[in-house]
Amino acid sequence: MTETPDFPVTCEMVTARDGTRLAVHRMDPTQGEGRPLLLLHGLFSSAEVNWIKFGHARQLAEAGFALYMPDLRAHAHSEAPHDPACYPPSILVQDLEDVIEHYGLGANGAEYDLAGFSLGSRTVLGGAIAGLTPRRLALVGMGLDGLLDFRRRAGFFIDAIDNFDTAKRGDSHFFAVSFMKTQKIDRVAARLLLSASGLGIERQQLSIPQMPTLVLCGREDDDNGSAEALAEALPDAHVAWIPGTHMSSVTEKALGRELVKFLTD
Repeated sequence: MTETPDFPVTCEMVTARDGTRLAVHRMDPTQGEGRPLLLLHGLFSSAEVNWIKFGHARQLAEAGFALYMPDLRAHAHSEAPHDPACYPPSILVQDLEDVIEHYGLGANGAEYDLAGFSLGSRTVLGGAIAGLTPRRLALVGMGLDGLLDFRRRAGFFIDAIDNFDTAKRGDSHFFAVSFMKTQKIDRVAARLLLSASGLGIERQQLSIPQMPTLVLCGREDDDNGSAEALAEALPDAHVAWIPGTHMSSVTEKALGRELVKFLTD
């Protein structure tokens, strides 16, 4: 795992309510004195790829945040059960709630922040809709269509899993399949997760999260629809832009800088 001596990354296992063990990577140079920030990665990715590898976690730690970075179930170091009962429709929000409860984030009125990339954005927003009360919320790599029409988006990736052994360069699924191979994704578990998470967020639910919200997107990223439309649909949101597409924006230092700017403003 990428780390430096002054910003070490530790990994702990947290048990979700159904017994699934979730890996939570932590970076906390403040020794518990910084404001907690929980970061969720995107589909087929990991805390390492989305937050640690390209320096975003370090930028946030340098700004004084205590970071909690789970691997989603069926991803990276977290368990990937093959039992369909482990994938009810709200499972990722439930896991988010379980991690927050495990670490006592928000207990006794203490402040914490939430941020997610792509599927992680959908999950942290879903958590806010379900009643979580972060001080601020950052939605990275997400647009309005990615929330309201998630069933279609999930279907694309289910097709990629089903065509894993036959996808060729030039096919619409080729890059998704290549990324799954790089990340060593458990396809059985990932398919169950996508099938369970296929229900979109309803437009009227977007009025519920009242905290200040950042919609942060690559200028060439239209994978999940319009970032501007998403910001307009939320009660207290604004858009910021960084270079790149949906995939390449993760590598941009500007991603970490914009998060620091928003969360410390």
